[in-house]
Amino acid sequence: MSDSSPPTSAPLEPPITPLRLSAYTLTSALGRGWPAHLDALQQGNSGLRQCDFPGAIGLPAWIGRVDGLEQYQLRQDLLRYDCRNNRLAAMGLTQDGFEQIISAAAQRYGADRIGVFIGTSTSGIEEAEQAYLEADGKGELKDFRYAYTHNNFSLVDYVQRHCGLRGPACSIATACSSSAKVFAQAQRYIQAGYCDAALVGGVDSLCLTTLYGFNSLQLVAPQPCRPFDARRNGISIGEAAGFALLEKQPLQQSKAEPVPCLLGFGESSDAYHISRPHPEGLGAQLAMRQALHKAGLDAQQIDYLHLHGTGTVANDLTEDLAICQVFGEHTLCSSSKGWTGHTLGAAGIVGAVITALALQHQFAPASLNLAQQDPQIHSRVLAENTPHPMRYAISNSFGFGGTNCSLLLGYV
Repeated sequence: MSDSSPPTSAPLEPPITPLRLSAYTLTSALGRGWPAHLDALQQGNSGLRQCDFPGAIGLPAWIGRVDGLEQYQLRQDLLRYDCRNNRLAAMGLTQDGFEQIISAAAQRYGADRIGVFIGTSTSGIEEAEQAYLEADGKGELKDFRYAYTHNNFSLVDYVQRHCGLRGPACSIATACSSSAKVFAQAQRYIQAGYCDAALVGGVDSLCLTTLYGFNSLQLVAPQPCRPFDARRNGISIGEAAGFALLEKQPLQQSKAEPVPCLLGFGESSDAYHISRPHPEGLGAQLAMRQALHKAGLDAQQIDYLHLHGTGTVANDLTEDLAICQVFGEHTLCSSSKGWTGHTLGAAGIVGAVITALALQHQFAPASLNLAQQDPQIHSRVLAENTPHPMRYAISNSFGFGGTNCSLLLGYV
């Protein structure tokens, strides 16, 4: 463990030019497409269920599993990419007319002027698991296509080919902040002139490595996770695929319904411990303060906080400390992990889409399964959906090793 602590302030980059979230889509245990997620949030329906993942049946855990992936088929010309993670990506890309929206963007800008930035943590590791289970005893892995499945870049490669794009592309794997950091990466590429628009997102799928790995760390709850509750005792692991199209904000807003924009982002690294966050949340504070600075806003202007809120004792306490230091105790906040489970590398895009839905529909969703808030937690965590006028909101994603990212979304 390092004795050093990240600074609470650091040299700050200048405010950014806002980018429109021109379109977004999300597929998770709550359903396919953003309307299914909005309906589940408004109706209070969780997507978690007792673990029924093949090979882990009987594990004392609840999971956020996407139905239909086992039977889902990739396009014939992309079959070499077939694995659970890329199937989930394909399923996600076909929701909410997103394919058609990306195709139209490619017509406007050119296929080589749209960047693809995707976050994942385990990618297609399930293919490696199956290959080792089926090994012949001599160490030979039969029919294992590492480059097209397990490799982290296979996801980005697949998405780029699926959408017919040829611009800059990269995979980001910073644990649970992976698909939040893609927004920052996209903004920098667009600002530098390497591309005119960006397809950003994140995909992570269930596998035995994460289910048994987190269970061995005693971090998996035997019941649906309950972030910030006095009796919380661990996470529920989920899977998800989410995507968004980022474009430069036009000078004149159209008369149509306003669209949320990426107004700021903040990134930091605790460098404190391989799995635990800094106990005072100093890195988390720095990420949130940077996001505010890049947006040119004060903490008091933020209407809602989508918290990382995993449901573990240490992480929730640490995030609460950071929130209270930056925003005080009155800003509305909640975690969506009780709805979808912790989707790991896809958690950032899940948070971003749910935050965008909250902004567009002017309500702060509940932190599901919150029966009695931990008295040590002082943030205003919501146990019920709350209608609330919103212009600005922040979504937090904090990963293993202290890789922090905060996204500030709102209206210009």
